[in-house]
Amino acid sequence: MSDPKTQPAGSGLTYAQAGVDIDAGNAMVDAIKPLVRSTRRPGADAEIGGFGGLFDLKAAGFTDPILVAANDGVGTKVKIAIETGRHDTIGIDLVAMCVNDLVVQGAEPLLFLDYYATGRLDPKAGVDIVRGIAEGCRQAGCALIGGETAEMPGLYAEADYDLAGFAVGAAERGTLLPRGVAEGDVLLGLPSSGVHSNGFSLVRRVVERAGLSWSDPAPFAPGQTLGDALLEPTRIYVKPLLAALKAGAAIKALAHITGGGFPDNIPRVLPDGLGVELDLGAITPPPVFGWLAKAGGIADTEMLRTFNCGIGMVVVVAEADAEAVAAALRAAGEHPLRLGRVTGADAERVTYSGKLAL
Repeated sequence: MSDPKTQPAGSGLTYAQAGVDIDAGNAMVDAIKPLVRSTRRPGADAEIGGFGGLFDLKAAGFTDPILVAANDGVGTKVKIAIETGRHDTIGIDLVAMCVNDLVVQGAEPLLFLDYYATGRLDPKAGVDIVRGIAEGCRQAGCALIGGETAEMPGLYAEADYDLAGFAVGAAERGTLLPRGVAEGDVLLGLPSSGVHSNGFSLVRRVVERAGLSWSDPAPFAPGQTLGDALLEPTRIYVKPLLAALKAGAAIKALAHITGGGFPDNIPRVLPDGLGVELDLGAITPPPVFGWLAKAGGIADTEMLRTFNCGIGMVVVVAEADAEAVAAALRAAGEHPLRLGRVTGADAERVTYSGKLAL
């Protein structure tokens, strides 16, 4: 082996030649600093550049907190962002998938970190992704205190990327959900904005089967392209739910309707021996679900287990408190509907009456 000291100048390989551009990464960090600062909140100054992010629970107003953590990704919805070249909303989805899983436990989201891995760093796309993450953090009231950008040529195709998010929240001891769910309780549903961030492997197969491209008009959304309509971000339910809880709403449990739909997510907040009966006729699904069902020939049972079908969050309350909780949610800007009730467990923990209006 030759001595490196004797090799001609300029003959050695560089990291950039191997496909990793450190300068591009540094330029992206500088570009996103104002976006990150826009997520400041009590407890965090939302500055990046150090080896770790800090959060002051006392400054955030907690006295005896329990920390709650969640992490998630966006799934193959990122393929639509990549293929359309529209990257400014996918970060909202990333935050939503994490913080909605915190608030269902009664926790206030406090801080967020992201992981962005790509084959070749495109600083403009990266800044757009972080712009969406910052917007999601503002909607959730949490601070973006750090993240990681990884350029990995050979592992990802050049323009491909994936995202992961990590959120931490807190609740005062004794206030965590779920608690006290009992037979006879009422289920309220909060509307979704569309498909949110689950089931996109099936969505993409339906689009392929229909012979459509992302730039075609959306069959279910006049005036929008198919790509833009399907990139509609996941709703973030944090602020209205926390407002209702802080106003004294007697919420017993919350269920985030993500992958697995109603049958997999609602039982997660039910004690053993209890089930629920849902009135599907009470739901008005956004038009995208009717199109998916028809264009893909998808059965109702498959729709209910794959998609949210128009309900992104389920709220469990006592019958006597149902109207007061619904009023508190309406005061916070939500539009709750009565979705069903808690029953003794049947052969299946989730049963249905009525039919989806797809």
